[in-house]
Amino acid sequence: MSRLRFHWGSALDDGQEKTAQKYASDVLDLDGAVDFTREADELGVDSLLMAQSFDLPDPLPIMGVFTRETRRLKFILAYRPGLLSPTLFTQVVNTLSWMSGGRVSLNVIAGISPAEQAYYGDFLPHDERYARAAEFLDVVHRFWRTPDTPFDYEGAHYRVKDARLGLGFHGGGRPEIYISGASAVAQANAVRYGDCWFRYADTPEAIARSAEPVLRQGCRVGLRMQVLARETREEALTDLAAVVAGGDEKHRRWVAEFVEQGDSQAVKNSFRLAEEAGHGWLNPVLYSGVVAYRGGPALCLAGSYEEVAEAVLAYKAAGVSEFIFSGWPARDEMRRFFTRVLPLVRALEQRELPELVPGRQAV
Repeated sequence: MSRLRFHWGSALDDGQEKTAQKYASDVLDLDGAVDFTREADELGVDSLLMAQSFDLPDPLPIMGVFTRETRRLKFILAYRPGLLSPTLFTQVVNTLSWMSGGRVSLNVIAGISPAEQAYYGDFLPHDERYARAAEFLDVVHRFWRTPDTPFDYEGAHYRVKDARLGLGFHGGGRPEIYISGASAVAQANAVRYGDCWFRYADTPEAIARSAEPVLRQGCRVGLRMQVLARETREEALTDLAAVVAGGDEKHRRWVAEFVEQGDSQAVKNSFRLAEEAGHGWLNPVLYSGVVAYRGGPALCLAGSYEEVAEAVLAYKAAGVSEFIFSGWPARDEMRRFFTRVLPLVRALEQRELPELVPGRQAV
């Protein structure tokens, strides 16, 4: 089994945002975000997730800037099929791959809220959005699989005629493809079209159960969650309490309403877990108290550096091969994880698997 991979959530500023407050969606500190991204590059972060949402700037132009400011850091572009044609999207991704030397991956998502989808003129229900995503992935795979061969495609959602592009993906091949979601259709798309199925966190025991059929079919499994690691558990608990202290209750109510109106099984599962735990602990290191303010990805791995490293290895034993972490503040937590926790993780991996070899990618 290969070494674990660790990605991080991108920042809209210098990475020092607070957590239980309203999203600062009306500003973009590009200089600060570039500085954050440069440090991620230096720290050894595998990739930054470039999220997509109505309350965030568009990730595509920002990625273009980031690729020119970094050397080895990769970028995972979150994208919802339905906003661009498969041909134009492939053209954009191929262009970014040449700007970055191939440092582009995809996170294909289907949306979590019919209301938000409607902002963009998309009124398809949940399962039809995933069916459209499957067609979308089928088309883009054809561009990358046979880049020199024009093709026709006719489906329920997409139709192209004699489709071709002059610029292929940098170096040939295609980007890594991550597919997110908790539903059966999301898993099916991940197995058929992706390299890795990403889901929100749960206990290692629950993750092992959900991961088993995906792993059996040759697809990797990853988790998106938060992390808060400190020198001691006592310090971690103190800082965790500060994270949720003075939370913006108006914002919490807005998040609850947004989730109630949504149709994402993944998000609803995270809120259900938090409610069942009384917005407390699911196990000694998995805290749910920030979910009410930050949604599905906010289940938090919290504890001492050693506790967090051991918990990460427990997820690896459950079948997880990579993580997209975020933290509060984002920059400080990223720095702590990659300088204090990651060396412990690597030492534990080496102790358990002294002959680590690269794992194969799903096709």
